[in-house]
Amino acid sequence: MTKRARLIYNPVSGHEQMPKNVADILDILEQAGYEASAFRTTPEEFSAQNEATRAAKEGFDLVVAAGGDGTINEVVSGIAFLEEDERPRMAIIPAGTTNDYARALSIPRDDVVAAAKVVLKNKVQKMDVGRADFNDGTSKYFVNIAAAGSLAELTYGVSSDVKSALGYAAYLIKGAEMLPRLSECEMRLTFDKGVYEGKLSLFLLGMTNSIGGFEKIMPNAELSDGYFQLIVVKPSDPGNLLRLMALAMNGKHVDDPNIIYTKTRTLKAELIGNNKHDNLSVNLDGEEGGSFPVIFENLKQRIEFYIG
Repeated sequence: MTKRARLIYNPVSGHEQMPKNVADILDILEQAGYEASAFRTTPEEFSAQNEATRAAKEGFDLVVAAGGDGTINEVVSGIAFLEEDERPRMAIIPAGTTNDYARALSIPRDDVVAAAKVVLKNKVQKMDVGRADFNDGTSKYFVNIAAAGSLAELTYGVSSDVKSALGYAAYLIKGAEMLPRLSECEMRLTFDKGVYEGKLSLFLLGMTNSIGGFEKIMPNAELSDGYFQLIVVKPSDPGNLLRLMALAMNGKHVDDPNIIYTKTRTLKAELIGNNKHDNLSVNLDGEEGGSFPVIFENLKQRIEFYIG
């Protein structure tokens, strides 16, 4: 029986490179043994996510997400909630700016056609997917990072135009700009090996070793072990936070006394103290995800991906 592949691509990701390469990518998918077709996302909300769900329910064997990390997150979200026998295999073609997930999967990040050719190697791996369950009953998914705290603005406070022009250097510039006005929030974080209760500048729940283009922030991250890597940054003066940012470039921040670094399958995060009613949001894969409290769960080996 013929296998079918659906390419879901964002025409405006990165430098708008996808539209002119669609034909070549479909040809590569055909070479890999798939009957291939394409869907161009629209400005409508959840366009990529809804198409991924539709393709999965129609029995497509492969869904290819082409775009930035936001497009990849949408496609994953359209598949991750389905039963195992409904979930198709996935491939990704990075066409964004930081392309963290592609970096983690060793997929070429500067040539969309070369990225498509990864499927010809037929090398696959089942990957973990994170799920965030919010108090209003909604669930959202992520494959790279969940974060909260004033420093988390780094991951979604940089405009797409600046990211396109500067890449991950944009995050360093934004970090330096933000330092004078960083605030602290008070949280209770309940994880596998304990509880942290108190003020913090940031928590990161990572699934890969690449965050904002930096590859050593989560040095022990694995893609399919069923664990998140949790980093908690305790409050500190701006000078010390700058020092921690410099250490993070080399993966040397994890032993610092101002850092908690551990692994966990689940995390419950709650706002406490005077700020418990603040409208602080959770960041999921670089986009605003929802409000506290939230429970995170690692869905071990949830989706099978082509890898480089």
